[in-house]
Amino acid sequence: MMKISEVAERVGLSISTIRYYEKMGMIPEEYVLRDQNNYRNYEVGIVRHLNVVKNCLEVGFSIHDVKLMVAKNEFTKAEQIEVIQAKIAEIEGAQRKLEESKQNLREVLDKNIVCEGGFGKYDEPVV
Repeated sequence: MMKISEVAERVGLSISTIRYYEKMGMIPEEYVLRDQNNYRNYEVGIVRHLNVVKNCLEVGFSIHDVKLMVAKNEFTKAEQIEVIQAKIAEIEGAQRKLEESKQNLREVLDKNIVCEGGFGKYDEPVV
């Protein structure tokens, strides 16, 4: 069993974040026990669980997404794969949009826009 401070240190999260995750239902009850003084004690498996939660949030899953995944007891391998593939597609879409934005900005630079006359003013008339 571990106290919340030990869990926080091992996982690299603040105590308040762990409490928030617990409040949001992202930590299954199986990992949390209360002692006589009503202090939380955590099973060792909480470290692995929180690392997975942390990684999911870092790659773009929302707290709501993670909560749903945690709450679903019979989350099949096929469902896991589907959710992960959907997130990959979402990330790839975002990457395409960023590439388009980057290209658009390069085109703005290529058109020799100057700031002296105000943003968006061209040195030569656009035909």
